[in-house]
Amino acid sequence: MRILMVEDEVALADVVARGLRQANLAVDVAHDGESALEKAEVTRYDVVLLDRQLPDIMGDEVCRRLVALEQPPRILMLTAAGDIASRVEGLALGADDYLPKPFALAELVARIQALQRRPSVATRPILTVGDL
Repeated sequence: MRILMVEDEVALADVVARGLRQANLAVDVAHDGESALEKAEVTRYDVVLLDRQLPDIMGDEVCRRLVALEQPPRILMLTAAGDIASRVEGLALGADDYLPKPFALAELVARIQALQRRPSVATRPILTVGDL
């Protein structure tokens, strides 16, 4: 499973990425929204761990752009804004899950694995009859 972690706090990103790698997950890290979008253009990620408060391009906009991709990754918002309104808003933006900080690494790994078990988005079948 390939994961992109988008977190502007370098120390936190390093610790979490190390923990995820110990759980046998392949992790790339971006520290801002622009870098995250650049990485997502060249690599197909299964899951994106996305902070909402990012420099340059905010996490909400990154989420919108990722959801618009032809094959969007599953998005888990991992952010300090943990009140119910923020969680609802994040899910409404297209995130598949939302985990407020602080969090336990074991729970993060379990949520990533749960996202991976979900079936991919089904595409609509294309039916063709003659010239129609």
